[in-house]
Amino acid sequence: MTETSKCSIFSCRLHSAASIGGGDIATYSEAKLAYIEEIGLALEAQGLPRMAGRVLGALLVADPPEQSAEELAATLRASRGSISTMTRLLEGPGIIERIARPGERKVYYRNRPDAWYNATQNRLGAMSGMRTLAARGLELLTGASPDVRLGLADMHEFYAFWEHEIPVILRDWQAQREAKRISRDDGT
Repeated sequence: MTETSKCSIFSCRLHSAASIGGGDIATYSEAKLAYIEEIGLALEAQGLPRMAGRVLGALLVADPPEQSAEELAATLRASRGSISTMTRLLEGPGIIERIARPGERKVYYRNRPDAWYNATQNRLGAMSGMRTLAARGLELLTGASPDVRLGLADMHEFYAFWEHEIPVILRDWQAQREAKRISRDDGT
């Protein structure tokens, strides 16, 4: 029996990731690989492809934090094409970013600082669009009974609420984050 056939699915992935030639490749323990799979399942439950979640999970626990498509493909036992598609999907809303190292032609990816803030900010535009659509639907139902208008009225109220509240929450988040940064810089 070969060493690969003895290992669990997670340690095989660890072996595959560690066997890429030279460089600063991240190594993943079985616990980290299990966590990567959990992130994949969590994002899949939110409507994204599981592989997008696995790519994000790998980048969230990578050391070094920058990983090439080749390294991600080896770690996740996925095709380079799949990694390319998923990194583009995650780059769009600003969850990950593409970086270049001086003197290298290879592209690397890492989770983006402020990713969750930026993604929430991007979702605010979508919420505004949904509120606008609900308002247009309500105009179409002018004079209709309250029972007929109920679904659109609820949708309009829901998105109007979040359209107002999310900017407040994001401002509070930024203020809290800045206070923590100042506290760290001051050594307090």
